[in-house]
Amino acid sequence: MPSKYIFVTGGVTSSLGKGIVCASLGRLLEARGLRVTIQKLDPYINVDPGTMNPYEHGEVYVTEDGAETDLDLGHYERFLGRPTSQANNVTTGRIYLEVITKERAGAYLGKTVQVVPHIIDEIKRWMLKLGETGQYDVVITEIGGTVGDIESQPYLEAIRQLRYELGQRNTLIIHLTLVPYLEAAGELKTKPTQHSVKTLLSHGLQPDVLVCRSEYPLDADLRRKIALFCNVEPRAVIAALDAESIYEVPLLLREEGLDAIVIERLFDEQERQALHEPDLDDWIDFLRRLKSPKATVRVALVGKYVTHQDAYKSIMESFVLAGAEHGVQVEVKQVLSDEITRENVAELLGDVSGILVAPGFGERGIEGKIEAVRFAREQNIPFFGICLGMQCAVIEFARNVCGWHDANSTEFDPDTPHPVIDLMAEQKKITDKGGTMRLGAYDCHLVEGSRVRAIYGTSDVRERHRHRYEVNNVLRYKLLEHGMQFTGLNLERDLVEIIELPEHRWFIGVQFHPEYKSTVGRPHPLFSAFVAACVEYAREKGQLQTPRPRRRQKTLRLASARM
Repeated sequence: MPSKYIFVTGGVTSSLGKGIVCASLGRLLEARGLRVTIQKLDPYINVDPGTMNPYEHGEVYVTEDGAETDLDLGHYERFLGRPTSQANNVTTGRIYLEVITKERAGAYLGKTVQVVPHIIDEIKRWMLKLGETGQYDVVITEIGGTVGDIESQPYLEAIRQLRYELGQRNTLIIHLTLVPYLEAAGELKTKPTQHSVKTLLSHGLQPDVLVCRSEYPLDADLRRKIALFCNVEPRAVIAALDAESIYEVPLLLREEGLDAIVIERLFDEQERQALHEPDLDDWIDFLRRLKSPKATVRVALVGKYVTHQDAYKSIMESFVLAGAEHGVQVEVKQVLSDEITRENVAELLGDVSGILVAPGFGERGIEGKIEAVRFAREQNIPFFGICLGMQCAVIEFARNVCGWHDANSTEFDPDTPHPVIDLMAEQKKITDKGGTMRLGAYDCHLVEGSRVRAIYGTSDVRERHRHRYEVNNVLRYKLLEHGMQFTGLNLERDLVEIIELPEHRWFIGVQFHPEYKSTVGRPHPLFSAFVAACVEYAREKGQLQTPRPRRRQKTLRLASARM
């Protein structure tokens, strides 16, 4: 059976939720026994989001094979429970770079290189690449941006051509649009959807299914009206209402019949007989635990990008997933590291039952992060440091336990006499910033008898990285003498991957990013153990609270500000 291709486009406005719709549909199809993958094609000119400011783009998500990608891939992995790769996120910048590279190599035999056919052919190649591996029955492709954007036009043309080349039975278009409620008129308005579909039709694309974002239910008359003007069946007009949690969306779309319509359109009767009704028992059990927590535990997330809702997206979702596993609601208190001082740290962090110091780059807010580490260490509060957060823990320990008051990272003080964190050797000659860090999955050996080995339940793991600086091996043995343990190591390079303070209640720092590997029903072991430690601390200190009502989420996405 050839791979089927689903293309998801958006209209009217950005931030409607294409990423969550794709992830939810993928989960429903996978629950029927299909092998599904999802890819994101982004219209911006950047080759990848790796050099973009988190305020501009939000979190950069890193895949196993070292791709710096859009954070929607995090949703794909959390919902599907399977890893993505370089092939799952492609930008216009990458498309043009590859075409120009081929042209300079003479691949086009001296012909004039044009958008049609060369750019379009390259887009089509990426659209088909995952399906041609033979590993997937369905490839869902999310097109970033909004129909009508100049940047999106080549992608729409590529879809138009593929529909003819692959045949209608092997392709399907889902268009996500908005049905706004006008307070003054007291009614839902369909005109924005009509205009959005009209724009899509102008590119030669007729949507098969409309997913309509709305704050209020769509009645039968409204669905018939939309269907009539947009050339779809009334039952192909799918309502997508606000939900308390993004993890409810697969069930809501299932109730609307989205997966049934997709199966009917893409598979013939004989192929459908090989499929089964979605098995969502595990998902429903997860949701039951998520929505019925026994208590609330407050945890601080200390970082310099906390004012942007998407900068630490995978960390936030890891807390949701780990909390559900333990039957608690994790209330994340986001604390701006720039504002933390020795004088106010107790006021800012004294009411939390755990402290996570976030990853990041650059000097701003570093001293605040170091103060947060010191407070957690001295007050015996569960502490978790990720990437730069681990490095701050090393700096703090060197200053306040080893007595090296001028200890620092060479990232922030190149002339420090005690560079406990230093630039990796292979990074010292690198000048280009894009895609040149230590990226992707690397081996980590866990020391026998360590807390992390007990948490993982194994001796060796592979975790994803995104960094240029590491613990300085020349000085690390001085830290060891004063009680810091290096319990996770990359044996091939003798690099420190994990630190622990064994005398502390729960104090772990990791050079890698465990948040990337949390999925529904399977939170990362370190997040699960950290939340368990926070709950135990809160119980001892009388800080467990009554669960608070969840606010309904106004978007299905809660992901990038740019869709």
